[in-house]
Amino acid sequence: MKKIFFIFLSLLSILNTNQAQTTPAARQKSFNVASGNLALQGYDPVAYFTTKKATKGNGRITYTHEGVTYYFASEANKKAFISSPSAYEPQYGGWCAYAMGATGEKVEIDPSTFKILNGKLYLFYNAYFNNTLPKWNSDEKNLKAKAEVSWTKFTR
Repeated sequence: MKKIFFIFLSLLSILNTNQAQTTPAARQKSFNVASGNLALQGYDPVAYFTTKKATKGNGRITYTHEGVTYYFASEANKKAFISSPSAYEPQYGGWCAYAMGATGEKVEIDPSTFKILNGKLYLFYNAYFNNTLPKWNSDEKNLKAKAEVSWTKFTR
């Protein structure tokens, strides 16, 4: 009986964590967004996958998903995003993946410094002679595991 109760509490905790993350207010608080809750500094999240380039979105082609607004370079990209937002949204709320893994902190990104890994978008800080993408690449497995754990503290 205790085992069943523990499983129930664990599932309830997971559901509460997921529910909190999906509220617009929680997402706006945890995601890397500018004024108007704009993500990716206005870059098109779908273009990273289709063109393999960081492409500025058009401020007239927008979509807001659970409180976070995205710009798109084309209506086709917007349509693709709407059909599967989780396939295109950046990992760790659009914060620097390296910093999330190395120090567990939210650090700004350069939207043109990115990596697609296992069908997911990862973004990196790149300024003042400090490009964190090579550092990520040198210890990716370890940093990714740490980043996954660190990100959970921002999504509760």
